[in-house]
Amino acid sequence: MCAAAVADQLPTPILDAESPNLLQSISSHGGYAYVSMATLAASGDFRAAEAAREMAWEQLHSGPWHSVLPVWRDAYSMACLHLAKFHYRNAEFKDALRVLDMGLIMGGMLLRNDLDSAVDFISAKARQNDGQSEGFEKSEHKLVPEAEFDKAEVLRFLPVKSLSCKIVVKKSAPSLEAFLREHFLCGCPVIISDFMTHWPARKKWNDMDYLKRVAGDRTVPVEVGKNYLCQEWKQELITISHFLERIQSNGTSSDVPTYLAQHPLFDQINKLRNDICIPDYCFVGGGGLRSLNAWFGPAGTVTPLHHDPHHNILAQVVGKKYIRLYPASLSEELYPHGETMLCNSSRVDLDNIDEKEFPKVHDLEFVDCILEEGEMLYIPPKWWHYVRSLTISFSVSFWWSNSESSSGS
Repeated sequence: MCAAAVADQLPTPILDAESPNLLQSISSHGGYAYVSMATLAASGDFRAAEAAREMAWEQLHSGPWHSVLPVWRDAYSMACLHLAKFHYRNAEFKDALRVLDMGLIMGGMLLRNDLDSAVDFISAKARQNDGQSEGFEKSEHKLVPEAEFDKAEVLRFLPVKSLSCKIVVKKSAPSLEAFLREHFLCGCPVIISDFMTHWPARKKWNDMDYLKRVAGDRTVPVEVGKNYLCQEWKQELITISHFLERIQSNGTSSDVPTYLAQHPLFDQINKLRNDICIPDYCFVGGGGLRSLNAWFGPAGTVTPLHHDPHHNILAQVVGKKYIRLYPASLSEELYPHGETMLCNSSRVDLDNIDEKEFPKVHDLEFVDCILEEGEMLYIPPKWWHYVRSLTISFSVSFWWSNSESSSGS
């Protein structure tokens, strides 16, 4: 434990105001032991705070996530805030940030603003202690160094027939009217170039020192394994600094890739959210943004062939990706999984096609491309897509619905 304790308190105004009502609600759902521990935690008992968090954690894992009572998610947030207060008082800033991130990832919405403001408060205090400035000073530690691109070398590990048929059309910053008429309404993919030049992320996210400075101590969920369809696939919680070390060491084919995939990173880390902008194209159709997710990993990470229910713009901020797309009309020929949870994923492994089981896949028409830094790919709803990172890659996906489907799935 650090001897240099911090004099001021960690402000949690919502927790202070809502605690009585939240504890009463938890009691009404049988959480008497939790309430007892949480009450002790509020008076500064660290062991009680740990016990309260463990009780809430057990409730969060008592069944399918959708069946967990919202009050237990808020109970988990409450316990995390109590623990963070203790760590903050003892100047254990990294421990405080870790427990707050767990609250953001696993907790409910009632105390969300307290969690967010506590992260900002502690991060500023930690930077002050380390003598770091708020400004961005570009360093030479690039995430993806500039290098010659060898197409012949890349083709050696891409699926058969890659880049040999139709390439996705590319357009320089089309007008909203042109995008609506030529792509959105008719469901045609397009690469949009020259539309991300104003994003601060274009310069900042290729800087290792910047990522470590603004997010290095933050905890995120990552996927470990070839992809989510493989038996050895698992999830872990690690800091972004640890994650950056892993993806830089992923230099051989024998390494098991670690991938930050489809995570709402920008809800969790505001400084990274401020580095990007929602493309105007996401408001075409009169609907609204459904989700904003990060995809960050080493070369060789693969998202297997699947489709999504919404309009999707995939923005390539750092690195390059290979993407193959099949139209929704070919769904049956792509052999979807029968299980409900995987019905949007294909049984076909494009990296190793079983020709006896899936004899017609080789003959199906597709379009593909290499998505370069600074380009965005529009993927219409239900279009099947396979994605492989060709370098270390940091991408952002924007899902949105049109007005007719905004109240649906």
